Amino acid sequence: MPEIILVTGAAGFIGFHLTQKLLEIGYNVIGIDNLNTYYDINLKQARLALLEKQPMFQFSLLNLSDKTAISEVFHRYQPHKVVHLAGQAGVRYSITNPHAYADSNLVGFLNILEGCRHSQVQHLVFASSSSVYGANTKMPFSVSDNTDHPISLYAATKKANEMMAHTYSHLYHLPTTGLRFFTVYGPWGRPDMAYFIFTKSIIESSPIDLFNYGQMRRDFTYIDDIIEGIIRVLNNIPSPNTRWSGYHPEPGTSFAPYRIYNIGNNQPVELMRFIEVLEDCLGMKANKNLLPLQPGDVLETYADISDLHRDTGFKPTTPIELGLTRFVDWYRGYYGV
Repeated sequence: MPEIILVTGAAGFIGFHLTQKLLEIGYNVIGIDNLNTYYDINLKQARLALLEKQPMFQFSLLNLSDKTAISEVFHRYQPHKVVHLAGQAGVRYSITNPHAYADSNLVGFLNILEGCRHSQVQHLVFASSSSVYGANTKMPFSVSDNTDHPISLYAATKKANEMMAHTYSHLYHLPTTGLRFFTVYGPWGRPDMAYFIFTKSIIESSPIDLFNYGQMRRDFTYIDDIIEGIIRVLNNIPSPNTRWSGYHPEPGTSFAPYRIYNIGNNQPVELMRFIEVLEDCLGMKANKNLLPLQPGDVLETYADISDLHRDTGFKPTTPIELGLTRFVDWYRGYYGV
């Protein structure tokens, strides 16, 4: 029988693409999502409608914070592995709606950990974020770096997820791997992300807001590369690092079956260059509105993926010129513009 994979956030951007790929490979996939209104629910429902056409996909509508419902899903389906992608996203939203992050990212993650523990899941892969690097300025960001200075509540909850997972790896020998995603983009993306907002605004001849006066760099990572990385990690179950020492603790590994990886393009791009490529893809120019840096934002992200490449052979291959072309083609098709 094919392995059963539980994917949380299956109607989300990354969850949708991952579920599609897992089904294509031949896995049975159990998807859960709460279809909240953080962004356009019609987009989530459109993703879900495509997934539900597949006979090896089953879906449950529920909240991560619902302990009983989560427990029932694990008891009913007994998944072999879990990819936890659900949670409340967004740096700026966490400043105005902090309680949403406690409910989803902390309580919700605890419920997933408990489900994995009691169902003896073989491997839990969970979404962390490049935002955990916070006030760090040494580039590129390495999993060996200290991450004790987050600058948004969103980042703090992702850091907490990493610590919670490590505790369960230690106490219950649950293999866990955290993935620090770096600015994921592509078709079926999130409308709250900058590249999506830029595209909509340029097409509508509206100004685009560029914070820190456009002087930012991001390690933009195309969705297909992210999915390839997740699947390689999913099949690379961590074991204890026998060379780990409490005298010189290595943050990215552990004496427990636990790993942290960056998953990014390993090639940061100036925001202005990103916009130039987007303008070329659209055949239109942007009206730029230059603004100061926003609370919670970081100036630059740059992923050191050497650990991930060493352990899985993964390395991104999609340049922004190709990735943005594919995104714009999808956007025009989906929205009929």
